[in-house]
Order: sequence, then structure tokens, then C-alpha cells
Amino acid sequence: MTELSTLSADDEAARERLYAGAAGMLERTRAWSAHNTGSLNTDGLKRFAPKLADAFAALEADIRLVQGPGFEAVGADGKVTETHSGPIVEITSRPEAPVQVVMSGHYDTVFSPGVFETVTDRGDGTINGPGMADMKGGICVMLEALKAFEAGRLKDMLGYRIVLTPDEEIGNFSSGEALRRAASSGALIGMTYEPAMETGAMAGGRKGSAVFDIVLHGRAAHAGRAKEEGRSAIEAAAELVVGLEALNNQFAGVTFNVGSIDGGAPVNIVPDLAIVRFGARAPDHQAAEWATQQVQRLFGRATSRDGIHGHLHGGFYRPPKPRNSAQQALFDAVHATGRAIGLEIEFVDTGGVCEGNNIFAAGVPNVDTLGVRGGRIHSNDEFVITESFPERALLSALILNRLADGRLDGRRIRDLMGR
Repeated sequence: MTELSTLSADDEAARERLYAGAAGMLERTRAWSAHNTGSLNTDGLKRFAPKLADAFAALEADIRLVQGPGFEAVGADGKVTETHSGPIVEITSRPEAPVQVVMSGHYDTVFSPGVFETVTDRGDGTINGPGMADMKGGICVMLEALKAFEAGRLKDMLGYRIVLTPDEEIGNFSSGEALRRAASSGALIGMTYEPAMETGAMAGGRKGSAVFDIVLHGRAAHAGRAKEEGRSAIEAAAELVVGLEALNNQFAGVTFNVGSIDGGAPVNIVPDLAIVRFGARAPDHQAAEWATQQVQRLFGRATSRDGIHGHLHGGFYRPPKPRNSAQQALFDAVHATGRAIGLEIEFVDTGGVCEGNNIFAAGVPNVDTLGVRGGRIHSNDEFVITESFPERALLSALILNRLADGRLDGRRIRDLMGR
């Protein structure tokens, strides 16, 4: 790995360019963060996607805005409808080049309009704002790394496919196929721009993730005159919730979390509707199968109650991304590359999931926290560390340089996936 931990002339040129442009990266991300792109704010997503296309037009690439397919959603009334997200931004460059990379990121955030829309410089080297870290800052790092790479002499050796999605925070149900297709088009490795941890540590193994909605129907009745004629969906849901939470710690690494219960009725009516929404995480395929079987068992028990029926939706939409030989080889290469610019990168296994799971499932090893350093994501305290913009962009530019000139053997790493 010695050749990875030293800087070439191409690397030095990338460093000079990226540090000179650090202020511009920060300013662009601040401007992007001011646009609300909550996952369900379809209008906001549609307005913002062209701004991404305009920014990425600086690359030597073909850019398309593609409306993904609709996907199922269970409403508060228990009915299943089709919903849509914003456009998928698909970018392709030099598909004939000998080395191919798939890159991904998302431009949606977890914040609905009016929830968290201010950007504040805290004066301590951090900026607080929605998506500053997760992950409009990461998209900016990706763009600047590619611009620095394309300004060098190695660009014709490497091509890439980028997928910027509008729905990562709710599961990539619309954009999942676009991610799979891009990863399956000859990519040797994947590069995803979720934020690194505040310390600079990056994600190693990731669990798989599931989202479930269970709709339970009972029988309404007057709670005073004819309580015995009713069948309470809320009561059935309560038993279900207790059963789900009791599954925690029963299988190594598997967790369940009930996020909300919808439904109910005025207190003088026996409730005939309840919707239980919950998630599950599992470290490997066997654990995910066990978790799914337990959900089906508890659903069966709930609907076997007298007068209760219902329907089950969802499942494991992102498979686990465990460490394997290919992942470890890629992590080692990134670690050695980081050393070239004074970074001692640690890879930490996490229960979080991201588009890296999708890319791994398509057979491509993936490093998925190449974005800015930050913290408190998914909260109003989300922040980005400003000095990390040029640092992380340079790390990506160096990875691209090494893939292009052969110092980082992407083909060898991908070939380890089957081992």
C-alpha cells in the first residue's frame, strides 16, 4: 500500500485546486441547504433537481432528470395509494473508459417544510443547517472531486455513473432500480457521499433495514351501550406492539422499533382501525429472515383475534452490507490513500443504512461515507465541520486518481466479492 500513501504530481495538483476552492464549496452548500427538500416535499424536490443539473454541467458528462416509478404508501386511513417523489438525477461520463465507478448520493432530507429551514454559522468552525452534512455537503464534495479529477491528465482512463436520488431517507423505493442499473454497468467500486462521523471515522459494515406497516381492522360499536359488540383494533395493535418490542435482543444484532400508531376513534366508540408502523435492522441475511418470520408470526396472531383482520406491507428493502474480503480490501485502500494527506481513517460498523447497501447488493464493493464530517444528523442540531470540505473532496480526488493510474486496483477488489 506504499504507493497509495504517497502523493503524485496529479495528486498535488488536485490538492492545490481543491483548497483554493474551499470557500466556494461552503457557499454552494449553504445555498443548497436553504432549499427545503424533505423527502415528501415533491414540489421542493422538483424545484431543486435542476439546480443540481446546472452545477454538474461543469463536468464532461451527460445529465438527465428522470422521474422514477411510483411506490406504495399506507395512509392514515389504512388505504394503500401510489405516491411519487422528485426526479432522479442520472449522470454518465466516459462509459467506454477502462475503469468504471458508480457514485451515489441523495438530495432529500428528513425535514418537512417549516420544520428546520435556517442556516447558521456557529462561529466555531461549524455550520448548522438542514442537509449541510446529510447530504448536500456530500454532493458538493463529490462534484468538486470530479472537477479536480477531470482537470488532470488521467480523466480518459476513468468513467463514472452518478445517481442522485430524491428518496433515500424514505427507502429509495422510487430510485432503487436506477441505483442497481448504474452499479451493474461495469462498475469496479462504488463511492457514496453520506457524511463521515465528526471524528472522521467512516462506516464499515452496515445492517440491513426493513420498514413495515400493519393495518388492523376491528368492529366499531358504541362504547357505552354495546361495548361487547365491538372489536378493538387498538387493543389488537397494543398487543402487537408489545410483541414487536419484545423481539429486541432475541437474535444477535436484530433490533425492532415501533415508530408510530395511527387510527383510533373518539373515546365513546370502539376503534375499528389501527396502523402500526415500525422498522427493523438485521446484520446479515439469516437475521433478516428471522426478523421477517417473527413479523409474520405476530401479524398472524393479531389477525387471529375474534373480529380482527388486516394487511401487512413492507419488508427488508435494503439488504445487509457486511464486511467481506472485497469490502475490507477497499477500506484498506481508502485508509492508505487517506494517509497520503494526513488522515488516519477508522472504519466503524454501524446500524445505519444507505445507498451503499443497494450498490453492494448489486455486486459492487462500496465505500459510503465519503462526504463531509459532521454530526447530529436527522435533528435540528445537524452541523457540518467547515474545514472538512476540501479535505474530503481531496480524499475522493485521490481515490479517482489511483483508480485511473492503477495504483488502486479496482478490478482486483471487485473480484473478491465472490469470496
